[in-house]
Amino acid sequence: MVTDVLFRPFKLNGLNLPNRVVMAPMTRSFSPGGIPTEDVARYYRRRAEGAVGFIISEGTGVDRPASLNDPDVPRFHGEKELAGWRRVVDEVHAAGGLMAPQLWHVGAVRTRAQNWSPPGAYDSPSGLSRPEKKFGEPMSEEDITDAIRAFADAALAAKRLGFDAVELHGAHGYLIDQFFWDGTNRREDAYGGKDLPGRARFAADIVHAVRKSVGADFPILLRISQWKQQDYEVKLADTPRALEAWLKPLVDAGVDILHCSQRRFWEPEFGGSDLNFAGWAKKVTGVPTISVGSVGLTGEFIAAYGGESSRPASLDELIRRLDREEFDLVAVGRALLQDPQWLLKIRDGRTEELMAFERTAFAALS
Repeated sequence: MVTDVLFRPFKLNGLNLPNRVVMAPMTRSFSPGGIPTEDVARYYRRRAEGAVGFIISEGTGVDRPASLNDPDVPRFHGEKELAGWRRVVDEVHAAGGLMAPQLWHVGAVRTRAQNWSPPGAYDSPSGLSRPEKKFGEPMSEEDITDAIRAFADAALAAKRLGFDAVELHGAHGYLIDQFFWDGTNRREDAYGGKDLPGRARFAADIVHAVRKSVGADFPILLRISQWKQQDYEVKLADTPRALEAWLKPLVDAGVDILHCSQRRFWEPEFGGSDLNFAGWAKKVTGVPTISVGSVGLTGEFIAAYGGESSRPASLDELIRRLDREEFDLVAVGRALLQDPQWLLKIRDGRTEELMAFERTAFAALS
């Protein structure tokens, strides 16, 4: 297996990556009270020491009362919280790595914690957690304006703390994605409508505000997905033309890189072509994309939460696609969660040392 393409540098807007491998954002509930600890900082540093070119943090909550549904997921606002994140990015930089926080609002997704509730009302476009499932009340225009402000403030904080870029979480059925999806966005004002570009206004306004906050040269990533945790079969865009209509306004608003989440990276997005989601997003927008989905493992990540283990898998198909420039970067999740040295083993040809993924990896900051 010739892996040279994985180790080609990548440059964009002052973001100079030594290779094409990105650590995917993975929720880790190890920040008591929302404050990242020294263990969290060491966890990310180990991946930087393992030669990962670019690290995207776990989702971290913006400054809205119910932006998170878990008290031990980190926040990205508040003096103690931001001090914790400064320690994280300093550790990553000390190990030669580069990093972006993923800014997150879960929207109408019920808390997973026992004996705890968010300190405020859940936000959602239409008071729905899924189609026809009532959950809370629709956001007012004032709520929407404040949520946009919260993302922009967090992005500016990331820049001031010394992060190298910022990612907005617009995927997987969380708040931004709930605005994209007609199953959860039934609004009839400027943030809704029958057409996907209209329902994308909330995301576009967030990107505009973030761009104004961080300036022209600070990279903005946006994570998107067709599938939702509420329904794996959803397709927001069922043709390339619909995909372009959805994504082009977001790029025009200021997105530099689209992080295209799918459950299995090798699956074609539309009929008549083997291009995957990231491949089509790059084709219709012209901006760099990140592909992700079961890289380096036999099983997919949704099943992993149910206890399914996965064995190391060939990277030949990934390398073929990366070499033909279908996408620009590849995000690796569970393989790096299991083994911080995964990329070094790939680089050095030590494939016999690659580890299977076990669910127990979710339970520790290894």
